[in-house]
Amino acid sequence: MKLPETRLPLTENALVVLARRYLIRDEEGNPVESPEDMFRRVARTIAAADLLYDPKADVVEIEERFYSLMTGLDFLPNSPTLMNAGRELGQLSACFVLPIEDSLESIFETLKYAALIHKSGGGTGFSFSRLRPKGDIVRSTHGVSSGPVSFMQVYDAATEAIKQGGTRRGANMGILRIDHPDIEEFITIKRDLAKLNNFNISVAVTDEFIKAYQEGRHFPLINPRNGEIVREVPARRLFDLLVENAWLRGDPGVIFIDHINAHNPTPHLGEIEATNPCGEQPLLPFESCNLGSINLSRFVKQGAIDWPRLKEVVHLAVHFLDNVIDVNKFPLPQIEERTKKTRKIGLGVMGFADMLLKLGISYNTERAVEIADELMGFITEEAVKASRELAKKRGNFPAYPGSIWDKAETPWMRNATTTTIAPTGSISIIAGCSSGIEPLFAVAYVRRVLDGTELREIHPLFRKALEEKGFSEEEIQKIIARALEEGSIQNVPQVPEDLKKLFVTAFDIPPEQHLRIQAAFQRHVHNAVSKTINFPESATREDVRKVYLLAHELGLKGVTVYRYGSRPRQVLVLKRSEGVTPRPRPRITRGFTRKIRTGCGNLYVTVNWDEKGLCEVFATMGKAGGCASCQIEATSRLISLALRSGVAPEAIIKQLSGIRCPAPTWEEGKPVLSCPDAIARVLAEAINIEIKPEEKLSLGPCPDCGGPLEVEAGCLLCRSCGYSKCD
Repeated sequence: MKLPETRLPLTENALVVLARRYLIRDEEGNPVESPEDMFRRVARTIAAADLLYDPKADVVEIEERFYSLMTGLDFLPNSPTLMNAGRELGQLSACFVLPIEDSLESIFETLKYAALIHKSGGGTGFSFSRLRPKGDIVRSTHGVSSGPVSFMQVYDAATEAIKQGGTRRGANMGILRIDHPDIEEFITIKRDLAKLNNFNISVAVTDEFIKAYQEGRHFPLINPRNGEIVREVPARRLFDLLVENAWLRGDPGVIFIDHINAHNPTPHLGEIEATNPCGEQPLLPFESCNLGSINLSRFVKQGAIDWPRLKEVVHLAVHFLDNVIDVNKFPLPQIEERTKKTRKIGLGVMGFADMLLKLGISYNTERAVEIADELMGFITEEAVKASRELAKKRGNFPAYPGSIWDKAETPWMRNATTTTIAPTGSISIIAGCSSGIEPLFAVAYVRRVLDGTELREIHPLFRKALEEKGFSEEEIQKIIARALEEGSIQNVPQVPEDLKKLFVTAFDIPPEQHLRIQAAFQRHVHNAVSKTINFPESATREDVRKVYLLAHELGLKGVTVYRYGSRPRQVLVLKRSEGVTPRPRPRITRGFTRKIRTGCGNLYVTVNWDEKGLCEVFATMGKAGGCASCQIEATSRLISLALRSGVAPEAIIKQLSGIRCPAPTWEEGKPVLSCPDAIARVLAEAINIEIKPEEKLSLGPCPDCGGPLEVEAGCLLCRSCGYSKCD
């Protein structure tokens, strides 16, 4: 693929992403427009909306302002706007929520709507909470319901079949209320890595559930069909299950549905039940939202925040996003009607970590929290002012009477919401800045370029800091090599202490600090905040529990956790030092023993785990003695040693599965190729994953380019080529 030529200050990474996903291409896949052409196309299309309100508007001047806004990398709209503005498709929104009622007709009508949205480049969120539980009566057919989780799998399969216009992959958010009778099945569904790969899932946690948990009470599960209590379960046991699965797989996340509805700007239109795929946009059924983000790294001047220029950009960005609503080609008439009724926009930020670095402030400090609070307070205040100025010229949003804004002293508001913090995966690559409000994921990383060459790269601000301290290029390269090995600079002795404190990365920062930063932004954001709470591999279930409870206490609308190593496709593979010492075997373990038939006879495999995860495996043959038993014992000991040394179970499974002996057999309809293969199968059962013969578990690279993957708001992102599971 040929990279486009440009005079703009874009990195090679940005050009790769633009060429692969954003620029108009010919039949051979080569770009036929430059980045300048793309920004011009978008600016001209969005500026044209001004003529709807003022036939004498100087749209040429407005177009130039929008063009400069984007080419200066001060602000970028969400990906569908960059991709589709001025083109035949013309669908510019990123976020949609669709309703699902408790009928087969509604379920499949909504599935059709979702397919149309995915085809147009949007992501969809659904609440499955209205569907009757598994086994419940279906009077029309005298049958029983298969439950919401089964229909989620139907939606997942449909999403898999659709590639969004050749540029974006389908993404869904599936939500189920904590009081639904099928909640346990929902919580555990993604333990099986073969299921719901096109879904993020979140539990809608209520204040009543948190109260029941804190008081140690039983909690009622209610059939949504008739409102009757199906059964009561210990709230703490249900919360333990939620924590266990979030610790194990990073799913499900949680949304605090009562917090969301307490800030619903249009309660007279109904309750909010769901969010978009990354959780930052709570929406009513058939609402959509247009997002855009300000690149904060561009607003530091002489070591301080440039407030006057930031104000100017906020006002122009609100103007831009309001125009998007009017030129958008909506995929459904219901979506157009509801979106234009509330005119929600979501102005957010990216490059927050870079801004802090330029200010000389560590992300892991109280001062960073204060900056977050001050910054977002200013942006939202100015966004509201800009929306009110537009309302005086264009009118209030139609659902204004009865909204929260109707009670304000100033009787003007163009948009029911103005601010959102989105993940900004791909657009932050284009802008050349850090994602959203996340800290740096790594200071040094390996990037694979188009010809397959691997380049060791370093964050430009870190390189600049080292150069200012007098480090030679040879010394910098040694630091990069060590940082790649460690995954952080905290244990690199050559790095000065002041730089270690400043250049902290996601896994260096305590979860509580992640939450405090998120809460500081959320206090001022109309919609919600997309943020991943990162944990080291050694984090315990109790650590996850504390984060969920603190998130609720801080008034967040939702939270997503990610524990390093909790997914088979490792997000960022950190090289381990030589001479790892295995942790000692605990005095007490818990586990299970599984009988599995092999060609050599029945094999009994025991898998045990402790607080940190799987810790030992031992296996015995039904027939004692002989070489086979010795080899099985040796295999078991080495597996146990590896587990207690921090080797991921998925890596062990990958090595053992597929090994063949002369006497393979079958067990429950699946081939068992040998005793090692059988042990791998039992290990896979222990962590609830499926081994596919044609596709052994992968631990690594981006499927498009082979570069390292990061996790962002529950989604995988490659910063080398822009690949993302859900943006």
